[in-house]
Amino acid sequence: MMLQVIRKLFGNQRDQDALVPLYNAAVAAAREPHWFVAGQVPDTVDGRFDVLISVLSLILVRMEQLSGQEQNSVWLTELFIEDMDGQLRQIGVGDHGVGKHVGKIMGALGGRLEAFREALANGDALDPLVLRNIYTDEQPDAAVLAHTVGALNAHWAALQNVDAQGLLAGDIGA
Repeated sequence: MMLQVIRKLFGNQRDQDALVPLYNAAVAAAREPHWFVAGQVPDTVDGRFDVLISVLSLILVRMEQLSGQEQNSVWLTELFIEDMDGQLRQIGVGDHGVGKHVGKIMGALGGRLEAFREALANGDALDPLVLRNIYTDEQPDAAVLAHTVGALNAHWAALQNVDAQGLLAGDIGA
């Protein structure tokens, strides 16, 4: 709510709205059933969140590679924050607790983004990152881990073929 008021005061609502198709595409990709069936990611609030910030992190890293996308990546992150704020309120988190939860969410996104940025830049395998950030409480079998890592690698490969205009239109290559 407060973010909406600030945006209205400073006038970037219209520009940020251009990122809605991209954010919606990220959410749709994160909701694909394969994550929760073949990938056995827990179909819980936490599991869905982990997949969303993983997909979103890949998109943000791609945006960093594209010239002139700095402000758009900020607006995409703001859409994510706004969505998470609304989701927290829907599940009953009160006004006093939302800020604390949003802070933790932003920390999680920042950590995931940095981990993906580093792994992708160095050509490192995503397996340790996925184990640490998606399968935190249990060790999946090799096929399950391979599915999730493969799906993230496929998203990354597809994103490499999408230019800035395509991203803004919601084309995440998946």
